[in-house]
Amino acid sequence: MKVERVKYVIWAVDMNRALKFYEDVLGAEVIKRSEVISEVALCGSIIGIHGGGEGGRTWTGMSFQVPDVIIGAAEIKAAGGEITRDPQPENGEPPHLAMCVDTEGNEIMLTRKRG
Repeated sequence: MKVERVKYVIWAVDMNRALKFYEDVLGAEVIKRSEVISEVALCGSIIGIHGGGEGGRTWTGMSFQVPDVIIGAAEIKAAGGEITRDPQPENGEPPHLAMCVDTEGNEIMLTRKRG
């Protein structure tokens, strides 16, 4: 079998809102745009965004490493996302984790590189 490409697919109730979130907040590049399935590229990865989502919460398993999770979480909230676990200091170190939800109900994680 020849695998041509790997992408992770999430759901969206509102495709334009989803694309705007990933483009504006995370700096993704929109590489395909349609109402059925769109794609964004981010740090060498492809995220497919499938229309027709119902807006329910879905754990994606996606983690985005950022320099500062406090600032990142604030940006997600300002863009219409939610924070389900605020960044907390741990063992005397700055926060390294924030649990978030994008505008479409997809649960994502922000992390900071440790050590």
